[in-house]
Amino acid sequence: MGCVRFVKMAVMVSMLLSCGGESVDQEQLVATTAQLYYQYLLDGKYDDFVEGMDHHLSPSPSYKEQLRVNAKMFVRQQEKAHKGIASIRVSGAEVDERHHAANAFLVLCYGDSTTEEVVVPMVERDKVWLMR
Repeated sequence: MGCVRFVKMAVMVSMLLSCGGESVDQEQLVATTAQLYYQYLLDGKYDDFVEGMDHHLSPSPSYKEQLRVNAKMFVRQQEKAHKGIASIRVSGAEVDERHHAANAFLVLCYGDSTTEEVVVPMVERDKVWLMR
């Protein structure tokens, strides 16, 4: 729950910092939000990572627990395959404001010095970007 509150706060700060009524840079907001969610994953904050997912169709506690277990398993797999994920960089984002959808592009930098670009599909719900 803390993760979603943080994202809502980030949206409000972004709105306050925009100059003279200019719109918030949605691409940057989407990319930074996705990076934040993945950082929660790396920090072992699996509940916060799962809270960053869109649950409007299946909000059941058992489903959320399955997602948490899957997130933890993903991190363990990356540790075995690549010596873990050392850091996450933002590569960019594409936003479809009309449909409240976006794709964030992140680069996973592994402990074995390899990298991989991943696409994180996002959806906007109540002015908060969540992972699909």
